[in-house]
Amino acid sequence: MRRPERLTDVEQKELAELCERNPALATTVECARRLALMIRDRRSEHLALDVWMADVRLDGQRELRTLANGMRRDHAAIQAALTTTYTSGAVEGNVTRIKLLKRQMCGRANFDLLRRRILLSP
Repeated sequence: MRRPERLTDVEQKELAELCERNPALATTVECARRLALMIRDRRSEHLALDVWMADVRLDGQRELRTLANGMRRDHAAIQAALTTTYTSGAVEGNVTRIKLLKRQMCGRANFDLLRRRILLSP
């Protein structure tokens, strides 16, 4: 799933041979690359995501169609993720820290001590 320009010559050759043998794989690789490019570059064209989902619905493998159906249900959230610069990274990091502290305290003390440790830890 690396960018095509970052593949070694041997990897590019092997991928080309695999795609020649299996046209379905070639379609899947192309769809995956387009989606990765859209996410990586945060392309905000309104129809880019819709076009990708339509292409997958017509030509994609069953697994990709399942992915596209799930993405269709969360279309507004995905479109917002592609178009805005906001991130939930700080919140997710804090949640991870709290879960780590909770696991460390498992069975050792009551909720009051866990609460104090969460509030006082850096």
